[in-house]
Amino acid sequence: MLRGFARKYVYDGLFSGLYASGALGLYHRLRNADSLTVVMFHRTLRPGDPRWASCDPDYTLDESLFVASLAFFARHYNIVSLAQVLRARREGTRLPPRALLITFDDGWLDNVDYALPALQRSGLPAVMFVAADAVGARQPFWQERTIAAWRAGRLAVDAFADTVIAHGGQRHSRDGIAGLRELIAQIERMPTTTRQAVVAAHASALDDGLRHMVDVTDLHRLRAGGVELGLHGKSHVAMKRADDLDNELGGAREAMARMLDLPEGLASTPCATMSFPHGSFDEAIAQRARESGYELLFTSVPVLNRVGSQPSWLLGRTGYETDTVAGADGHFQPERLAWYLFRREARRLA
Repeated sequence: MLRGFARKYVYDGLFSGLYASGALGLYHRLRNADSLTVVMFHRTLRPGDPRWASCDPDYTLDESLFVASLAFFARHYNIVSLAQVLRARREGTRLPPRALLITFDDGWLDNVDYALPALQRSGLPAVMFVAADAVGARQPFWQERTIAAWRAGRLAVDAFADTVIAHGGQRHSRDGIAGLRELIAQIERMPTTTRQAVVAAHASALDDGLRHMVDVTDLHRLRAGGVELGLHGKSHVAMKRADDLDNELGGAREAMARMLDLPEGLASTPCATMSFPHGSFDEAIAQRARESGYELLFTSVPVLNRVGSQPSWLLGRTGYETDTVAGADGHFQPERLAWYLFRREARRLA
């Protein structure tokens, strides 16, 4: 029975052989011709950037791996814009075979610094789903600030746990970043005022003095550079825990319209699409978002989207992490990405 490194080498050899032979590519061309693949990025940074040392590694991709991923997409897919997907939904315009849409969540400034130039050099479109309240905010969401403070040595897990316990939580059961994520998950379930009190108790430690989020000028740069915009809620709260769901839906749209000086109405691309923060939604929330005017809703359900005569209004997206594209040495492995993407379950979510 294969174990540990032996299994890894066998699997790596299998992936490499199938990819190099063209078998994986042929499988993809035949199996996924009628699918829309939507890939989901968060942060894109260059090692050496001051933000790199404390970013959340689960949601950050090295710029070089991002550039290599774009080349992979161009080789194996027909990259489409958000406007093309909207037209296909509205008018029944056919998407090309093996369509792929590149998306980013949240509104990170590093996407402007690194992802945007890479996309422009490649001539590829993308979309950024922006949390409206994050625009113009220097510091990121409290979850990311907590991870960053711990990685930078400004926050001890046990001290943070003491605050959580004092506000009705429980002590973590694991060490290091895993224990910190346990505490963050507890805080996310707390009432809004309690959550704010926990975060406020460590406010000084959670501020690194850097700017992390886009501002209105950056939004215009993104649009001018071929990156379309959509919404990611208003406050970035999980929709299932929102105190005011109407504000998270309609309030986000109104804020985006003001920031971009858009005409009234729901038809403009930035006001017609949304991804659910934290992937949090249920059938009732999805229907409510649709009824409020969003034409395309993007989830974190990791499926390829069967298109048929037109794409669904509810779309799955495939997450993207370093382990998805790189080996233990940190180098890009196209065979690893092919094995990950080409074999995803393909179906319609609605």
